[in-house]
Amino acid sequence: MLICKDYKIEFPPQHQDTQPGMEYLMIPRPIFNNPYYRASGKLYNKVVIITRGDSRIGRDVAVSFAEKGATVVIAYYNEHKDAEETKKFIE
Repeated sequence: MLICKDYKIEFPPQHQDTQPGMEYLMIPRPIFNNPYYRASGKLYNKVVIITRGDSRIGRDVAVSFAEKGATVVIAYYNEHKDAEETKKFIE
């Protein structure tokens, strides 16, 4: 079992038989946003297309671009539940 020293969270062993993995099955869930971040608005009137925008780094990028004012389009494979969660967070 791994232990995160910064946040005092224990990470149980995890394995998923299919790739890409489903983020909603992870315990604990990955942290992808900072609620204290103040965006600059530099991407207003811009459209971004992000592949793998449903989870992990792709979700972080999608959320960050949306916070900066961009219209975000995410492309993903079959992680519908993760993609829906990203969509709701951005909206």
